[in-house]
Amino acid sequence: MSVYDEILGLFAARGADNYFGETVSTTQHSLQAALFAQQAGAADALIVAALLHDIGHLIDAAPDNISEWTEDAHHEQVAGRWLAQCFGPEVAEPVRLHVSAKRFLCSTDSGYFSKLSPASRITLKLQGGPMSIAEIEGFTADPFHRDALRLRNWDDAGKVAGLATPGLEEYGGLIGRLSIQK
Repeated sequence: MSVYDEILGLFAARGADNYFGETVSTTQHSLQAALFAQQAGAADALIVAALLHDIGHLIDAAPDNISEWTEDAHHEQVAGRWLAQCFGPEVAEPVRLHVSAKRFLCSTDSGYFSKLSPASRITLKLQGGPMSIAEIEGFTADPFHRDALRLRNWDDAGKVAGLATPGLEEYGGLIGRLSIQK
């Protein structure tokens, strides 16, 4: 089975589910993030990272109702590990860091928190809240932190009900070119 087929299977199994307190499904959210990455002229690897940034939610189930979450699902770590088996670090690492990017922005951008959706505010608390100074230093030392910040912005924007996007099949060739065999 190809990596693309595995990805399609994961989205088929759980992608139609509501995206944890948002007005879009997980698939719609992922496709919107990828569309915004394309519109920004991102590199192919970062477009795939945007598309697959929440694949950890499709791999490991979390309660559908965000009010039932009592701890962080660590979906970025699940996704980062899975993607590292399928793609190079230019895809896996921004995904692994996209939650850290949210925490970083909450610490360094005074207006960022007010832009978060109610669901993202809930998960922020479970994810550790704004970063400490030591965490900020560690995050900015990571060579993929800038890509993670770009991905974070597309993630935050990708919650628009009814937005038309290309389908998953539009990314098949790109995924095939960038994937490595497990």
